[in-house]
Amino acid sequence: MISFIITAVFVLGYIAIAFEHTLGLNKAAAALITGVLCWTIYMLHSPSTGLVHEQLMTALGEIASILFFLMGAMTIVELIDSHNGFDIITKKITTTSKQQLLLIVSAITFFLSALLDNLTTSIVMTSLCAKLLTEKEDRLWFAGMIVIAANAGGAWSPLGDVTTTMLWIGGQITAINIMKQLLLPALVACALPALIMSLQFRGKKLVGTPKNISTTKENRDSNIVLVAGIGFLLFVPLFKTITHLPPFMGMMLALGLMWLINSIIHKNKPPEYAEKYTVARALQRIDTPSILFFLGILLAVSALQSFGILNEVATALSTYLKNDYLIGIALGVLSSVVDNVPLVAASQGMYDLNTYPTDHPFWEFLALTTGTGGSAIIIGSAAGVAVMGIEQIDFMWYLKKISWLALTGFAGGISIFLLQKLL
Repeated sequence: MISFIITAVFVLGYIAIAFEHTLGLNKAAAALITGVLCWTIYMLHSPSTGLVHEQLMTALGEIASILFFLMGAMTIVELIDSHNGFDIITKKITTTSKQQLLLIVSAITFFLSALLDNLTTSIVMTSLCAKLLTEKEDRLWFAGMIVIAANAGGAWSPLGDVTTTMLWIGGQITAINIMKQLLLPALVACALPALIMSLQFRGKKLVGTPKNISTTKENRDSNIVLVAGIGFLLFVPLFKTITHLPPFMGMMLALGLMWLINSIIHKNKPPEYAEKYTVARALQRIDTPSILFFLGILLAVSALQSFGILNEVATALSTYLKNDYLIGIALGVLSSVVDNVPLVAASQGMYDLNTYPTDHPFWEFLALTTGTGGSAIIIGSAAGVAVMGIEQIDFMWYLKKISWLALTGFAGGISIFLLQKLL
């Protein structure tokens, strides 16, 4: 009965988020209410309040690490933007065709997310597209494609997606093998939607965006901030690999170093001029409601996980489907509704390395489906939530326009994976 109540609250919260504009309720408010209510119901009906409190604190630690990572990445991107750093990149993109630009952006996002991670890449690329595109509708389409490309790119790299990293750290996959097995399926999961979407931009030209006129000194500052910002973002996965500390620690170090560089650059400038470029100003401009929205969603999902509902779902899938690939597909589709991290964690707990040894096709397939499946719904992945906040994408707009493209890529990626195994 309690499982039903918590699930019902989660579903109602999801509906409130989906119909945000119809109800006139901000999605962050709906997510926060849903998250707190799920934990409250669990606490009130638990025989051990101490256990629930411990579970909540553990979940909060994991959630906070994602939120601090998101906040750090957004602040660094805002700093680059405030110094017109992205103008340096946009000047290098000479194409006037929107169709070509979409394909270029998709390719860069796909490969960059494997190197950085899908969350950071989606923030950087969405901010970049905002500089290149003047029409809101175009920016929404490009943002949707960035979510698909970032999640597909993250799936084939041990650094690109949290779930692939979890499987790598857990010993379920090895780095070289996952890259070898998933590169082609992930590429298809990205390329198929990109090619279909590009057809609607055929023959459409970019409107020239006004260029910022900068002094030599300002250009030097822009170059320093851009190179340092991108360099530090690339440094984060390396820091994690060397130190084995969570990624948010590397991101906080990157933000601290950016703060130091920024202070040195503007040290001798008039306070009223330097104030525009401070980290404090960048922190004010980041999308705080999106961070709170993410907090609410992750709280709700962690309540389902702690109460055992997600484990029950995983067990039911295993019982009824009785096929590795069908289970993988079901978990991939489910990851578009529920965060893929607890789903993969539940799978790691259910299936040990004796059942499926390291580099077994089941783990590879799970990395592919849960990585790319999250693109089907805008709030099914961290990349989607970040992009939703930056471009203010409506839940229903994404569902109508982008979801079918994401699912086409999802099906294409699965087909190529199965074909590889057959051959």
